[in-house]
Formats: sequence, C-alpha cells, structure tokens
Amino acid sequence: MRTLSRLAAAILLTVAAAVSVPVTAAQALDNGVGRVPPMGFNTWNTFGCNIDENLLHQTADAMVSSGMRDLGYKYVVVDDCWFDPNRDSAGNLRANAQRFPSGMKALGDYLHARGLLFGIYQVPVDKTCAQYFNSYPGATGSRGHEYQDAATFASWGVDFLKYDWCSPTGTIDDQVRTFAIMRDALRATGRPIFYSINPNSIHEKTGPRRNWSDVANMWRTTEDITNTWNSGQTNGYPMGIQNIVDVTVPLSHYAAPGGFNDPDMLEVGNGGMNDTEMRSHFALWAMMASPLIAGNDVRSMSAATRTILTNPRLIAFNQDTLGLQARQVSFDGTRRVLAKPLANGDVAVALFNQGGSTTTISTTAAAVGRSGSSFTLVDAWTGGTSTTTGTISASVPAHGTAVYRLSGGGVQQPTATTLVSESSGRCLDAPNGATSNGTQLVIWDCNGGANQNWTVSGQALQVLGKCLEAPSGAAAGTRVRLWDCNGSAGQQWEIRSDNTVRNAGTGFCLDVDRNLTANNTAVLLWHCSSAVNQRWIRR
Repeated sequence: MRTLSRLAAAILLTVAAAVSVPVTAAQALDNGVGRVPPMGFNTWNTFGCNIDENLLHQTADAMVSSGMRDLGYKYVVVDDCWFDPNRDSAGNLRANAQRFPSGMKALGDYLHARGLLFGIYQVPVDKTCAQYFNSYPGATGSRGHEYQDAATFASWGVDFLKYDWCSPTGTIDDQVRTFAIMRDALRATGRPIFYSINPNSIHEKTGPRRNWSDVANMWRTTEDITNTWNSGQTNGYPMGIQNIVDVTVPLSHYAAPGGFNDPDMLEVGNGGMNDTEMRSHFALWAMMASPLIAGNDVRSMSAATRTILTNPRLIAFNQDTLGLQARQVSFDGTRRVLAKPLANGDVAVALFNQGGSTTTISTTAAAVGRSGSSFTLVDAWTGGTSTTTGTISASVPAHGTAVYRLSGGGVQQPTATTLVSESSGRCLDAPNGATSNGTQLVIWDCNGGANQNWTVSGQALQVLGKCLEAPSGAAAGTRVRLWDCNGSAGQQWEIRSDNTVRNAGTGFCLDVDRNLTANNTAVLLWHCSSAVNQRWIRR
C-alpha cells in the first residue's frame, strides 16, 4: 500500500511554486530516529487485509531465525485492516478483536521481546485505503483524533507510523499542514516514533514536489509499487520497478540522515520478475538509500530470495552512516551509472542496464569522485576483488545491475558552489526549483537556495540532481538547460582561468543575455569573449 519521503543534506529546501521567488532551506525533522534508512517487513504486499496476530508472530520468529533481524531488518509494520471498524465510546482506536485478540500492546511486547520494532498503519483523513475502496468497513482515520491516536500508539509501544493520505482531496499545502499535525502529536508523546508518510495515494503525485524532511522521516516518491518490472506508468497506479527508479533517482539531493526518499516496499520474492530483475530491484533500493522493507512472506522465502535480501555488502551500502542517496553520474536512456559516497571514503558504484539486451556499461574512478591511478573493486554480488587503474566496466544483462565498492586513490569530493554573474551580481538559477528536463536557466538574486547550489563533479555542473546542458548542435544564442546527467559533451564544462565557463560540445561560453542584469534574464550560449557578462564568480 502506501508509505513516505524527505530532502537532503547540504541542499535542504522547500520548492517554491508559480513564479521565481527566493527559496528558503527547510529544517530537517530531528526526532532522534531515521539516521539511516529503516529496514524491516510490512504486511501489505503479500497479505493485504488478510492479517492476524498469528501471522505476525510467525513472521517475527522467521525474521529472527533467518538472520534478517541481525542484518538490520527490525521494523515489523502492520498495515491496513488491523483495527476495529469502530472506535470505542471515548473515541479511542482499538484492535480488531477477531484478528488480534491479545491486542496491539501485546503484539508490540512480542516484537520487542525478540529485538524487533513495532510499526502500525493509519491515515490523516477519515478512511483508510481499504475503507476508501470498501474492502474493509468503517471510517477510523485519524482526522480530528491526531493527538489521541498518537498517545494510543505510544502506549502500545509503537516505534513506526506509516501515515497514508489515501484521498483525492486537498492541495499540497493542505497535505503539509495535515501531516505536520501528526508529526507534532508524535513528538508530544515523548516516544521516538519513526514517521513515514505517503502524500500520493489516490491523489496527484505531490511526493516529489517538495522537500518533506521538515515533516517526516521518509516520504513516498511515487504511487504504489506493483510486482512487475515496467508497468508503463510515469507516476501513476501501479508502478513497476524501472518506473519508480526513473522518478526517484533525480531526487537524490533530498536524502540525508533523518529523512529519506521512499520508493515503496520491496517486491523481492513475490514472483512477477526474474532473478536478474529482483536483484536489480534490491541493489537499486540499496543505492538510493531507500527503506528496505521486505514485502514477501519471509516464513517461506526461497534460498534465492534470502540470498538477495540478506546480501551484507548491499545492506552496508544502504545503511552507510553518511545517509546519502546515490547520484546519477550518467544515463543515455539505457545505461545508467549511479555513485554513492560512503563514510569511510569509498564509493559504491552501480552500473544499471535498463535495456532489453546485454550491454557493456563503463565509467571511471574520476567520474565517481576519486583521484589517482590504483584502485580496488569489490563485487557486491560475489565478494570478488579486482584492481583497476580507473576504469569501472561490466557486461550487464538486460535489466541487470552490477555493483562495486571502489576504494583506493584519493577522495575527489564534488565541490558545491554558486555561480555569480560578474556583470549583475545575480546567481545562476533553476527557476522555482524546477527539475524537469528542458528547464531553462536564468539569473536571480542570490538566496542560498538549493536551486542555486551547483555541484562541480569532474566536468559536469549539477543542481537538484540534473546536469547543466548545451543542447546538441546548439547555435550561438541557444538557451542552456537542465537535463538528466548522461556524460555527453554538451554536459561537459570548463571553468577557465578568466572565470568564463566554456562548453566542450559547442565551444560556446555561458553568457547572460545582452548583458542584462534584471532577475529572470536568460542564460545562453555565445562566442567566448571574456566579456563581463560571461564571467562567473564561484562562492
């Protein structure tokens, strides 16, 4: 069913709408939890409403005996349909007596006694998803009961709340205000409760539209996942694995300790995909610093499923204490390269083949932030070790993902900078924080927003997870734009000694149109001349 999303480290922001206005940084939710992505199990993908306390007891025991708990799978989340369809006479939530005769506190105690954590499901509107679709009776959402329900959850020992919009009503501002009520209610209990939200259920997809890190510990980026590789959806119900990756990769700048993008629960082990696709599913979730919430029946999983879910090297990437989501190094529509810096200075590198046939995917140590000429590669799938002078390459099957830990050399961390036009004193700006392909750049008053915070990585200039690009074959006077990073010559820029910024593909320089100085003036390509409107100061 439905879960949640959040913004990132140095580039925290709340995206402005409508017109280009100063964008201010949001304060990340600091409730003492969520320093790394959560790991665990959720009932929905396999069991839906067919849940009871025996199932949860058996699942908890299987998570312990299989070794999953000791690898980090701690949260056991009871999704929709756990509750009595009616609140009691005082308006309190209570367990469905037939399904959970011992009550929810007893279930929490059972989980805690086994070193696990207790998660539960609720909604900020009047009906849960199952109630909205008339597959479960009643209307027991938290609307108007937020502080009461939060206190109830705390008294039961709840450690994780999945809070699912599940309604077509409300603007994004309504959602922010409403989700914040439960955030504050959970804080008021004094119990550290991981807060997971989904703004997308039966609603326009608002998950990717803002930094939710001030509201929640994780937030869904898409509609619900389904057990298939490609559902053909851009962001609508239901989402296949590749479709979710397409939406979530560009949001890497949102993720940091305390809040993470949530591409939904895992479908590994549920059939519907071949082994290569399921391995990619898990590897990409690990690289994207995504919650690793198993959605299969862990009581009866196959050896192949267990091998994927318990891969210690990929789990280590996911649980790395830097809490960074992998950034996109390149993508040509088929071959996608992702790089995730790790706390010890190593880099996790994924070579993902979205195409339908085997292909070779390559990158370099320099492209993923390392300097030097001698490196070690550890294959995350096999544990095998090799050496390289800088090339990272693999033959990758259709829908497959090769993953490596790169170590050695020196750390060549990307540098964050603003680019200030010397002629106007205004900054190179992605208007309104827009990240769609083709967004055209302007100058705007420098305000410290993430849409003015450029990362210099090799010869690429990146902002908000996209690369600055000169369109292929562009003539002088063509406006520069944002595009998915793909390593092309049009995305290679040289910051020269005279402070001009020259494009490798066209030979033209970044130029402020006609030396104008007003906000919203276009930035375009022009013959390099070292004129003042082509000079950019880095701050």
